[in-house]
Amino acid sequence: MGLYSRYIFPRVMNFVMSDAKMAKIRERVLSSVSGDIFELGFGTGLNIPHYPPHVIRIVTADPNPGMNTLAERKIHERNIEVVHHTMGGESLPLEDESFDTVVCTFTLCSIRDVKKAMAEVWRILKPGGTFHFAEHGLADDPKVQAWQHRLNPIQKIIGDGCNLNRDITAIVRTQNFEPVEIENFYMERSPRFMSYIYQGTAMKP
Repeated sequence: MGLYSRYIFPRVMNFVMSDAKMAKIRERVLSSVSGDIFELGFGTGLNIPHYPPHVIRIVTADPNPGMNTLAERKIHERNIEVVHHTMGGESLPLEDESFDTVVCTFTLCSIRDVKKAMAEVWRILKPGGTFHFAEHGLADDPKVQAWQHRLNPIQKIIGDGCNLNRDITAIVRTQNFEPVEIENFYMERSPRFMSYIYQGTAMKP
């Protein structure tokens, strides 16, 4: 892991992703989580303030150790127990069907083998468990899509592997979730090529 990925990008990401519009999305996504919770792509802990008061413990994973360093203050302020794994989401050291809820926000864009990560989400969820997510991805407007495809190589460098043009619905649908409920919208006052949001829940039957 290079200097940019470990030391610079976490601080840039923490600043950009702390936007008030994104905070509202996080709050909506986390409003109904319960039970044993796993968060995929913990990042700098930006979801921590938005977990409901009854949540006192979560298990998390993120491959970038520089992210977790910035998360420590948020963990202390919220007084929540975080069992963190510094690793990617493609192979998790967790038991089958061990979580009631999996949370993932603004992470599926950057996981290298995202289909494998989704298979892990499915594996660790209990039957009846839910996957709660909010992601940016491929827009519904062909003109915006064209710009997403053009800019994606640059974004992957600046965003440390982040892709602009992933179809999040298709990614979630690689597993047999049912029902799947997704709301799509553009964030206000944001560039359309990077602000098309997929927000939803998916249940493991």
